[in-house]
Amino acid sequence: MSSGTKQHPGVILVTGGGGYVGSHTVVELLNANYAVVAIDNLSNCQVSNGKPESLNRVEKLTGKKVVFYEVDIRNKDELDRIFKMHKISNVIHFAALKSVGESTQIPLSYYENNVGGSNNLFQVMHDNGVKSLVYSSSATVYGIPLALPLTETHPTGQGCTNPYGKTKYFVEEIGKDLCSAYPDWKVVSLRYFNPVGAHPSGIIGEDPSGIPNNLMPYISQVAIGRRDFLRVFGSDYDTKDGTGVRDYIHITDLAIGHLKALEKISSPSFKGFQAFNLGTGRGYSVLEVLKAFEKASGRKVAYKLVDRRPGDIATCYSDANLAKTELNWVAEKDIDEMCRDTWNWQNNNPNGFS
Repeated sequence: MSSGTKQHPGVILVTGGGGYVGSHTVVELLNANYAVVAIDNLSNCQVSNGKPESLNRVEKLTGKKVVFYEVDIRNKDELDRIFKMHKISNVIHFAALKSVGESTQIPLSYYENNVGGSNNLFQVMHDNGVKSLVYSSSATVYGIPLALPLTETHPTGQGCTNPYGKTKYFVEEIGKDLCSAYPDWKVVSLRYFNPVGAHPSGIIGEDPSGIPNNLMPYISQVAIGRRDFLRVFGSDYDTKDGTGVRDYIHITDLAIGHLKALEKISSPSFKGFQAFNLGTGRGYSVLEVLKAFEKASGRKVAYKLVDRRPGDIATCYSDANLAKTELNWVAEKDIDEMCRDTWNWQNNNPNGFS
């Protein structure tokens, strides 16, 4: 879209805008001529000049400024201040702690931040007359799959295997209750699987603080020499090679999915709460991802098979047909592109954003 294109009315507030999915979504929003205000508590960001380095690079990528505030969603007064300062029309809500394993060790932090913080956000939105939210949820709300592929009609909350998944489920329930209580509230919940890859430019990508909790950044850090080997959690699952199978989705596809959800929720005909799966519809095992990464990078990735992690399940992948028909969205990038773009980012930024 050219810079001369008319800007959309109102401002999109992006919570957790400095994070991996948040920053890639901000790129797509700016490219589509939305005005964006991003907030983040900087708990998982490299900072330079008072702003997440990811957003400094987003500005370079798009040639547009990102309005940024350091705000924690647990701080209601600070949230309220942002709503009083800007004419916010919609919120895209990413801000959350997001490690399955960590959530089993420090559950209270997950409930305080993910559920308490989201409740604050909803309250402040309601007080300021902003009643349109795209929620970045998770496939963990489905728990242990009763059938595969997972569709949106699969029960949620019943078999959640970890506190992280439960927090995502509880926030969805709050959204549903809000839409039931107030007919002018609108919530789209995006249940996605494993976001991987990086912006094709190699300028922004995933840069977790400390030891990565997710597979792809861990593999890429082993390939670049930052870590000695990958620990593969569980090799005795009921899968083709014994390792866990997941539906991986390219970060750019995922960011565009949030844009499509924003378009959907902005339509006057949209009402109430609706959930959509965002995924490719096929699963890859840990060892398949490893092999694809070796092919993309031309490097061997050392690994060791270790015990399962608490809270993990064997197989999880989606049916994303509802997003195709209702949001006009489909995942376009395959595992080879996911690995290629991850490696491009890691190779150009061996130490991430630092």
